[in-house]
Amino acid sequence: MKKINSILAIILFVMAGCGGGNKQLIDDIITVDVTKNYSPKKELILQDFMDVEYIPLETTDEYVNQGFVQDIGKDIILVKNYNRDGDIFVYDRNGKALRKINRRGGSGEEYINILNITLDEDNGEIFVTDFKKIVVYDLYGKFKRSFQHKENGGSEFYTDIFNYDNDHLICYKRYSKDIPFVLISKQDGSITEIKIPFKEKKILQQNSSNTTVSPGPHRTIIPFKGNWMLLEHSSDTVYTFLPDYSLRPFIVRTPSIQSMDPGVFLMLSFFSDRYYFMETVKNVYDWNTREGFPSTYFMYDRQEKAFFGYTVYNGDYSTPKEFHISVTRSVNHEIESWYPLQSYQLVESYRNGELKGKLKDIAAKLDEDSNPVIMLIKHKKPNN
Repeated sequence: MKKINSILAIILFVMAGCGGGNKQLIDDIITVDVTKNYSPKKELILQDFMDVEYIPLETTDEYVNQGFVQDIGKDIILVKNYNRDGDIFVYDRNGKALRKINRRGGSGEEYINILNITLDEDNGEIFVTDFKKIVVYDLYGKFKRSFQHKENGGSEFYTDIFNYDNDHLICYKRYSKDIPFVLISKQDGSITEIKIPFKEKKILQQNSSNTTVSPGPHRTIIPFKGNWMLLEHSSDTVYTFLPDYSLRPFIVRTPSIQSMDPGVFLMLSFFSDRYYFMETVKNVYDWNTREGFPSTYFMYDRQEKAFFGYTVYNGDYSTPKEFHISVTRSVNHEIESWYPLQSYQLVESYRNGELKGKLKDIAAKLDEDSNPVIMLIKHKKPNN
């Protein structure tokens, strides 16, 4: 039987001397009023506060894909398509194609669908998440083991999974009514629960008699400064999950999500040393127009200790090119996020003289049908 442990959440308000290792503690508790439209608006250049790297994914007859990055390590990048063909493309960190893996099937050593793929580069393993189980392969696609999401099966599955440490994955179950965050043993799938208190489960979606709609994926687990930010929409508090398994309040929202109908949900979009980018989404949807979930975008400036609206531009364009922070996806503690740049758009921008620097050099070698260029947004190193 799968062993289930439980973490007793210790809420630490005074953190001096706590944490462990090189993990950095961050701000005092930030309070966000989700009903406000924050102003004035700041205009920022992404490269002024983040490092940016571009990786063109090699394109051959065998390696044509949609550039849906699953995970990135020191040496390899894992990519899949948005469809359910089961292909896993393995690239090196320069974008050179190494191999393609496909273990789609119905046997115990295969997966039916790929929800996400998590890389454990140190142990040479790939964790492929299906609806009912997690299948573990080596970096060449050889089966090693598998385990179910939940003891004795069940319908709950993990919607977000990250490589937590040498022995565990950290996971989020969107539809769990009580314990959405867990640590999972990489060896046998045994579970350690992370208890975040909330009164009633709240989910950002709207339902009709035969259809469910939502505004799309959003961040629930964010690696940052060696710790992990945990966002459960049913809670009024975003917590920092520390290395000693304690929870520290990081952001508190007001008014309470439990008191709002329709609810206004707080999203965390992007983290840098200075700026915390956020979003609020109202849980309303017009079934006639097929439009809804209105959003408000804002950020917290740690230096000025104040909230602002914002526009962020990509500094590798010679003409103003807005970069939409809210659509990036988390990676790890070094790489804040990734974003795909479509080759046909880069080719057009190059022809129009809109690019500069390394991005211009890369675009000059692309065809319109080339695989996407992966944009990595990384935390600046000290003294940069």
